[in-house]
Amino acid sequence: RRLRRRDLRSLWIVRINAALMPFDVSYSRFISALKTKSISLDRKVLSELATNHPKAFKAVVESAGFTIQK
Repeated sequence: RRLRRRDLRSLWIVRINAALMPFDVSYSRFISALKTKSISLDRKVLSELATNHPKAFKAVVESAGFTIQK
């Protein structure tokens, strides 16, 4: 069970990191910004938003203080 939780957490982090690439933001900077802005979404929810609801994930990234780089 512990291994399954560890594997799922790793998967969530990979998904979040992949979704952050268009924003040119690293995972660690994103999580730090969320904590600074007091946005309390766990990694499971962030992963779900990143994979199934990209517009909502974009809104979360922008509310954390990042914008899309063109």
